[in-house]
Amino acid sequence: MAFSTLSSSPGLPLLLHYQKPKFSYLTSNLQKPFTLNPRHHLKMSKTSSIKAQASVSDLGIIERAIQLVQSSPPTWQSALLSNVIIFTLGSPLLVSGLSVSGIGAAFLLGTLTWRAFGSSGFLLVATYFVIGTAATKVKMAQKEAQGVAEKRKGRRGPGSVIGSSAAGCVCAFLSIYGVGGEAFTRLWELAFVASFCTKLSDTVSSEIGKAYGKTTYLVTTFKVVPRGTEGAVSAEGTFVGLLASVLLSFVGYLMGQINAPGAAICVIASQIANFGESLIGASLQEKEGFQWLNNDVVNVINISLGSILAVLMQQIILQT
Repeated sequence: MAFSTLSSSPGLPLLLHYQKPKFSYLTSNLQKPFTLNPRHHLKMSKTSSIKAQASVSDLGIIERAIQLVQSSPPTWQSALLSNVIIFTLGSPLLVSGLSVSGIGAAFLLGTLTWRAFGSSGFLLVATYFVIGTAATKVKMAQKEAQGVAEKRKGRRGPGSVIGSSAAGCVCAFLSIYGVGGEAFTRLWELAFVASFCTKLSDTVSSEIGKAYGKTTYLVTTFKVVPRGTEGAVSAEGTFVGLLASVLLSFVGYLMGQINAPGAAICVIASQIANFGESLIGASLQEKEGFQWLNNDVVNVINISLGSILAVLMQQIILQT
């Protein structure tokens, strides 16, 4: 009765005629089970399977690459792969210190070094390159103004790379092919370290001497000469060159290539060899009848002398 009374009220016609909305269509559809098109399901399964297989395949390749790089003893394959990776990642630094052809020569050197002495030998050569390049760049503008700077803003070419590493390459080949047997393996490694200690000391002493040397004189006559004169030395350059040799020999010691006496031998041999190189530069280099004796040839003589001296000194110590 109450409801009929309300319905007779003229003010509530819409409220009284309101009907509950029907959701039968929505409810019926929600109650239906969700089904996927079989073809679509098969396509998704194949795609997921392919992606999973590709992921596993990529992981397998990476794992094999890591195992190859860590090969012990090193192989030519591991040496080649390691150098491809390192040279790719380090290309900005390489471009700053080497010409394009110089990078090619350095790649061959790096591959040979890794094959002979593994990552420790490669790290030694990399340390030599970084310190040598940094020393070459010191006061480059001043050196260029004085006409004593290295060509191409200090970017070394293949001749310089080969001239700086010829003795080290010989030691690497001797080690790879086991010349002299197991007893000589450590000896070739000592000679290898000594060759780069010699060359680094020579490079640093020359470049720092040209940048900061107050008095530069010939070792043959002690005559004062301009900076950059072949065969000339300075106290500043000689001292820093000695420190560079000590540093690189210490790296060789830390990497297990040489022991403490071997490190001392490398330093002593490098200083004697550099003195001999100064004598050759002052008296013979590019003089009358010795035009063939250019800087690259003198470098080969210098580092070869450092390696030979190190081997002789080690043999003398072993015998005594």
